[in-house]
Amino acid sequence: MKQTEKKGISIFALAMLNVVAVVSLRGLPAEAEYGLSSIFYYIFAAIVFLVPVSLVAAELATGWSEKGGVFRWVGEAFGPKLALIAIFMLWIEVTVWFPTALTFGSVSLAFMGPNQTWDQSLSENKFFVLAIVLAIYWLATFVALRGTEAFAKLAKWGGLIGTVIPGVILIVLGFSYLFAGNTPQIELAWKDVIPDFSNFNNVVLAASIFLFYAGMEMNAIHVKEVDNAPRNYPIAIGIAALGTVLVFVLGTLAIAFVIPQSEINLTQSLLVAYHDMFVWAGIGWAAPVMAACLALGVLAGVVGWVAGPSSALLVVAKGGYLPRFWQQTNKHGMATHIMMAQALLVTLISTVFVVLPSVQAAYQILSQLTIVLYLIMYLMMFAAAIYLRYSQPNRPRPYKIPGGSLGMWLIAGLGFIGSLTAFLFSFIPPSQIAVGSPETFVAILVILTIVFVSIPLLIYKARKPHWRDPEVTDFAPFTWEIEDKHPGVINPSDKVTHTLHQPN
Repeated sequence: MKQTEKKGISIFALAMLNVVAVVSLRGLPAEAEYGLSSIFYYIFAAIVFLVPVSLVAAELATGWSEKGGVFRWVGEAFGPKLALIAIFMLWIEVTVWFPTALTFGSVSLAFMGPNQTWDQSLSENKFFVLAIVLAIYWLATFVALRGTEAFAKLAKWGGLIGTVIPGVILIVLGFSYLFAGNTPQIELAWKDVIPDFSNFNNVVLAASIFLFYAGMEMNAIHVKEVDNAPRNYPIAIGIAALGTVLVFVLGTLAIAFVIPQSEINLTQSLLVAYHDMFVWAGIGWAAPVMAACLALGVLAGVVGWVAGPSSALLVVAKGGYLPRFWQQTNKHGMATHIMMAQALLVTLISTVFVVLPSVQAAYQILSQLTIVLYLIMYLMMFAAAIYLRYSQPNRPRPYKIPGGSLGMWLIAGLGFIGSLTAFLFSFIPPSQIAVGSPETFVAILVILTIVFVSIPLLIYKARKPHWRDPEVTDFAPFTWEIEDKHPGVINPSDKVTHTLHQPN
């Protein structure tokens, strides 16, 4: 009994897993370009995206806690074809995202040197960036293959050392710099909080802020491992959401106080800000130490993202939706073939850094592709949450968005509209960043989106009965399967799926 309790994930551990999954300091320079108006974008995106994601994921995860995560939720509402698209989008978007996250890790390592000019030059070297990206990713994969206990510990302590503490230091130093009487690099006037909406490019680049808030639903796959999940899961999500907004808003302003807008670089400015702040505080020696901490934070975040979506896809594979080859696991129960395939894809995608005009260009195009793919999954999740209120009205939901159907429409509907808006804007190249030909930029996004959406459709069409692992007894069928109905048909039952399904 004691061993079982020891394995349970506490509120703090789950909140930290979500903070590590969601909070990344690497994106702050992109929003620092907006100065005080970044406050508006962060709060707006939190209202129309972060809060809806957090509340909807809490209801879905506690109401449909059977294995599968977003695959389960979308499948209950719309059937397995769309569910497979949703879970594949989660897996493939993170595969595309890894090089952008790891670029920041490589820049952090470059800034561990004693000379900032040399450090900046090294961080702009494409081959150095590529080598470090691949080294960190393969190390993260090795750690993730050692099982949940290994990556949970790294996520917990790596997130604390590499994300939370650096975030607090950034905020404290940035505001200390301001309160000490130094002239900030931005104007501090309340009128500047409201963006200039006449400049369409501001809205386009600001759409990337949605990616900052993505990931709050990722750890829903571990809901059964949470102590007292109906109570603790929503609490942990709430803590993580509030902490995320505060770190992003205050951290972005700290950078904007120190770095002139014209000198902001998407991959370097955070490290430059730390260096300048530490020199100002008389502790310049701390800059390389902070760079090492940030690199550790990147590793911790990547390990969680390697393990989470791959574990979710493994569950779906064993349920009969992917060939048996992709169901291979090691002694720790980790999806070896899925994770190795992902590692090879990350290696291939990372070579984009050598092809595109600059590291910044590669960073931006991969970031926007990640947003597009991820938002497809979110659009499905929000739609499923609304539809399930009608198709399974009596399903027990330990956590339920208040306000009845109207409350669900307001919260999930707001999230759907916000996600759809950001999705459309993500196909427009921002003029602030040189990405080569705008036509080529858009063409790459459109073609890759079509390709990645088509893959799960082709897999579903080719599925075979023998794909289902006969030894799997904990992957419950959908409610409509048990009752021999079609997806979306109204089910008045108040039984949860696992009580209806009794495996032989």
